[in-house]
Amino acid sequence: MRRSRRQIAVRIVEAFGVALVVLDIAVYWAVYRPLGALMAKEQQRYTQLRQGLREQQVRVDRLEKFKAAMPEAGKRLEDFTDRHTPSRRRGYSSAAHLIRQAQDAAGVRVSTVGFRPDTKHKDPFEPLGLEIQSQGSYAGLLKFAHALETADDFILIRQFTLAADDKGAVGLRLVADFYSTP
Repeated sequence: MRRSRRQIAVRIVEAFGVALVVLDIAVYWAVYRPLGALMAKEQQRYTQLRQGLREQQVRVDRLEKFKAAMPEAGKRLEDFTDRHTPSRRRGYSSAAHLIRQAQDAAGVRVSTVGFRPDTKHKDPFEPLGLEIQSQGSYAGLLKFAHALETADDFILIRQFTLAADDKGAVGLRLVADFYSTP
């Protein structure tokens, strides 16, 4: 009987061991593995949030530097417009000189030049409106317009009209904005 008691005790211990292993496997699959996946997902989310926070902090720092530099940039812009933007009188003479040079080079005759300062816009560079009427050969008028367009000073041509008159001469009406080089 001793042997059978011992066998029963061994079988109980074996059954208990197998039950513990099965319980361990069940706990691993039912609890530990889902919690590990959930923990890894939350850790990844935390890492992404930290990275986003660092990027936002860098952006805030950059914007604060930009904000701190704004008053100085405004002063530098005012200084630039005061020192480097030509006065109106110099702008008129620069435009007239440029038109005269282009006229002479193209061999056309400029009959009228109208100046219209733009007072509507308060930009750092005030454009000077030009209205030019000239007569000459077709090739000469194109050369004249090209000389204005490719000048060192910036000229924005807004309207370009070619027309022939009764005598067979070709006329050019050109409307442009003149920005003088500072």
